[in-house]
Amino acid sequence: MNNRLKNQRKKKNLRQIDLSKKAGISKQAYINIEKHDADPKTSLAISLAKNLDTTVEKIF
Repeated sequence: MNNRLKNQRKKKNLRQIDLSKKAGISKQAYINIEKHDADPKTSLAISLAKNLDTTVEKIF
């Protein structure tokens, strides 16, 4: 899965821990998604996009 999650997170000046807390997941789970080691469930992808003020299509 090609994603631009890290770039979007940095545009919002958020740390990994900040975005993971907003999305309700652990920092490690977030890191795994950002590093392409895990694919988020649809509901989590939507939550991440919402917290970044963007769409799922723009980050994944």
